[in-house]
Amino acid sequence: MSELSPSTFKELKSYLGGYVLVKLKGGKGIKGILRSYDQHLNLIVDNAEEIEGESTRALGLILIRGDNVVLISPASK
Repeated sequence: MSELSPSTFKELKSYLGGYVLVKLKGGKGIKGILRSYDQHLNLIVDNAEEIEGESTRALGLILIRGDNVVLISPASK
C-alpha cells in the first residue's frame, strides 16, 4: 500500500465533524459524520447510513477499514 500524502491528511482533517460520503469497494456508499481516521485510512463514522442504489439503511457509529475505501468527499446532511 502506498503512503498517503500530507496534503491528503490535511484535507481529511478539514472534514472532521462534518458529513462525508465514503464510497467503498463493491459500489456501496456510507454517509455520516467523520469522527476520526488514522494513517491506514480507517475511519470512524457516526450517524452512518449505508447507501445502495435508492435505498438507505441506518447503521449508527461504525468503523470502516481503510482497505475498503475508494473515495471520501464532503457531503450535505
